Amino acid sequence: MEQVTIYGRSSCGFCTMARQLCEIRNYDYRYIDMVKEGIAKEDLARQFGFPVRTVPQIFVGDKYIGGFDDFSGYVRRAQATA
Repeated sequence: MEQVTIYGRSSCGFCTMARQLCEIRNYDYRYIDMVKEGIAKEDLARQFGFPVRTVPQIFVGDKYIGGFDDFSGYVRRAQATA
């Protein structure tokens, strides 16, 4: 799988679960702590070109996946076809 990029906050349980899923599956991932980096959801919305209401926001390579539920489903589908 291509590198996973997770935009999130350390206080977010779903962000933590997304990171744990990457670690369990041994996926190469980059976690961007929005609070530490001074990134607001509005900043992400401008960068991505669509409204951002929740975290985490997850990409695989350049492909937007969505939040944690979307990512866990993506992982399940990827494993089923592997």
